[in-house]
Amino acid sequence: MGSTRTSLSAFGAVLPTSSSDSSKHISPANSFSLPGIGLRISRNQLSSKYSDFTNALVLLNGANHSKNVLVKKTRMCPPVSMGRRSAKIAGRKGAQDTKKAKLYSKIGKEVISAVKKGGSDPGSNTALANVLEKAKELDVPKEVVERNVKKASEKGQEAYIEKVYEVYGFGGASMVVEVLTDKITRSVKFVREVVKDYGGKMADPGSVMFKFKRARVVNIKVSNADKDQLLTIALDVGAEDVIEPPFYEDDSDEDRYYKVVSSADNYTAILSKLREEGIKFEIDNGSELLPITTTEVDDEAMDLNKELMSKLLELDDVDAVYTDQR
Repeated sequence: MGSTRTSLSAFGAVLPTSSSDSSKHISPANSFSLPGIGLRISRNQLSSKYSDFTNALVLLNGANHSKNVLVKKTRMCPPVSMGRRSAKIAGRKGAQDTKKAKLYSKIGKEVISAVKKGGSDPGSNTALANVLEKAKELDVPKEVVERNVKKASEKGQEAYIEKVYEVYGFGGASMVVEVLTDKITRSVKFVREVVKDYGGKMADPGSVMFKFKRARVVNIKVSNADKDQLLTIALDVGAEDVIEPPFYEDDSDEDRYYKVVSSADNYTAILSKLREEGIKFEIDNGSELLPITTTEVDDEAMDLNKELMSKLLELDDVDAVYTDQR
């Protein structure tokens, strides 16, 4: 019989095949039949979920002829899947990385804007000096700051402008999208596209913002302190409130944060007290928007709102998204 070369696609694998010898056919009694193409393959070759198809012979039946086809060695493995705990850890790490990237991006934009307005010398540029102090407070790497000081002097680099977009989510929830951009037309285009694609609705200016207030906030993981301890500290230093995080299914203490709310005047005193007590914390990025009242939504609406917020945060121009849902 002459040499035959073909290719077999089955069970999720492409098996390149060729034959030039006259080996024996597989016995039909010990073979597996694939209907419609007249293919028989040894059942023993499929007995393990890590199967080696090693020099197995298959019989391909034509209308009036048959051909021996030699199947080369191909390893088939099941898809790798993470357990629930591993998936949660990976998701948490991804969220932390996104949060850090957003912080670095925002500080970089503020550095560029400050340099554009008053030059690269913090001694004579108060705005830049304030941004550098904030970057130090937030543990932003020095190279991030230096890179953006240099970028500010590049030809064509424009100053960044702050912009706020208001959005209606699912279940009556509202959102505020904070943007720092050098191209307003680009930012509004992308925000509108995401909101439309994920089922939200753009709101008129002022129709959502009145539901929020701006404040300085210290974020503390639930695993790092208890509420009574934080309430005591808040009373000692004159904080305005301690907000306990809502509990969502599958959340761990690593995902949940207390928020110690403060005025700008008391913020430094709160940080000093927390350091004194040995409590780890994360400072805000200048301020946060907090809902004056919250809107209770069902599980489905909550998941849809989370997805919408996540997609908005993927946009380079978007620095933060706030919601009043609970």
